[in-house]
Amino acid sequence: MLWEFKGDMTTEKEQVFTTLKQLANLMTQMFGDNCEVAIHDLTTQHMHLIYITGNVTRRVPGAPVTDAVAKYLIRDGHQVKDRHCFMTLTDDGRELKSSTSYIRDSKGKVIAAFCINFNTTDHHNAIQLLMSFVNKNASDKITDGMTDNLPERMSFSIDNTVDSLFEQSVAEIGKRPASMITDEKIRLVKLLEKKGAFQIRGVVSQVALRLGVSNFTIYNYLKKIRAANGTAIRDII
Repeated sequence: MLWEFKGDMTTEKEQVFTTLKQLANLMTQMFGDNCEVAIHDLTTQHMHLIYITGNVTRRVPGAPVTDAVAKYLIRDGHQVKDRHCFMTLTDDGRELKSSTSYIRDSKGKVIAAFCINFNTTDHHNAIQLLMSFVNKNASDKITDGMTDNLPERMSFSIDNTVDSLFEQSVAEIGKRPASMITDEKIRLVKLLEKKGAFQIRGVVSQVALRLGVSNFTIYNYLKKIRAANGTAIRDII
């Protein structure tokens, strides 16, 4: 088991966690309010959060280990590998750039997860704002409803297709989902409806996750949109 940690290693464990806490404080001081560092103790059965700096995910010590960390630990045990720069979504639709490093003791046993979460929502908004400024012709075509010249993304799965349609729609609005007001979210759903995204099975749940709202909210948006278009809500897959 991962939490088989014996007494003669207690001093080493304490030293490791002291160092990790110093590094966590250093990183959040360096990178500001958008940065959060969480440390999980993996030597106990509950593998809970013991230290966190920053407030990106609004968690507190005692919170359980994330599903992503638990999944890889269960699958790979002490051979688990670090994961760098993957995307995480918060409940309200904010987009995080995340990395997890698994910290080992002198015997090679995993004792901690050192997790960094960086809120990139503002950065994505800035990129889209700059793109609309430097690429005026493309912006005009989007405004005029002429989106045929947008670059096509090669998709190898339904999930990739949905992501591609979603990102195209976000680009047309020019703002990341976490920064959108309700009217903009409805407009995004309308764009996806126009692209035929909701004919793909399970897309409602994916869109709800990306927008940081419930499935019920997406159905309500679609009900209003389809009522205006004379399309029945029952057609949603």
